[in-house]
Amino acid sequence: MRIFKSRSKATDACKSKKISINEKTAKPSTLVAVGDKIIAKKDGFNFEFLVKDIISKRVSATLAEPCYENITPESEINKYKNWFIGKGAPERRDKGAGRPTKKERREIEEFKEIDFNDFFDEE
Repeated sequence: MRIFKSRSKATDACKSKKISINEKTAKPSTLVAVGDKIIAKKDGFNFEFLVKDIISKRVSATLAEPCYENITPESEINKYKNWFIGKGAPERRDKGAGRPTKKERREIEEFKEIDFNDFFDEE
């Protein structure tokens, strides 16, 4: 799991005191060591991580993943999953298409009312 999408968002979180390392508020320049416990408050949820290894340079999120362990309590993970359910990406229109016409809007609303379970046979 990637905690923040960018370094600037992580820095902003540190400056607004949403990151703590070993129960102490972290600054953007705070150094971490193996065994440190990091608590990140994001979107009203408290995520906890344990540092397993230190990387000497910046790497992608997939390469950084083995270097920390997610130790977030199960109750907090369930709370996050329940909040996230049904939060899909917003609908998009092609650039330059403008707002839908009245006819298009009715077609969209009609399409959304379709129960897709009717398309799948349950035997």
